[in-house]
Amino acid sequence: MNIDFQDNTNKVAAADIDLLERLLQFAAERENVPSEAEVSVNFVTNEEIREINKNYRQKDTPTDVISFAMQESVDGEMEIIGEDLPVTLGDIIISIDKTIEQAEEYNHSFQRELGFLSVHGLLHLLGYDHMEKDEEKVMFTKQEEILGEFGLER
Repeated sequence: MNIDFQDNTNKVAAADIDLLERLLQFAAERENVPSEAEVSVNFVTNEEIREINKNYRQKDTPTDVISFAMQESVDGEMEIIGEDLPVTLGDIIISIDKTIEQAEEYNHSFQRELGFLSVHGLLHLLGYDHMEKDEEKVMFTKQEEILGEFGLER
């Protein structure tokens, strides 16, 4: 899987990006994501994610992670046909301010929280959700299994 990282905060160390690269590749293999798939991971401030949350979810508050899946189809949308096109899964946007806050709140490392939010975002791009209790159980169990198998536990 090709992962494009963009740090708008200049707060994420190269070692942390390397960790996320390995973690997301691990999760992608576990979930049978095609090797040519593409995803972007963007690190932003609380103010930036608040604006995104307001514009796309009508919630005028910062959040920790937002995912925009590109593989969801919409009624009336034109289908793009082509065998050689890479599978673009979508975008994961993570608030680094929230990551720091939540790592302190949950009493674990910044890397663990960043890993959790990245896997959470990737699973959303793959179609998992947590709107219903049964969906939430499946998704959160999968998150914990991936993080545990990778060795990034609380």
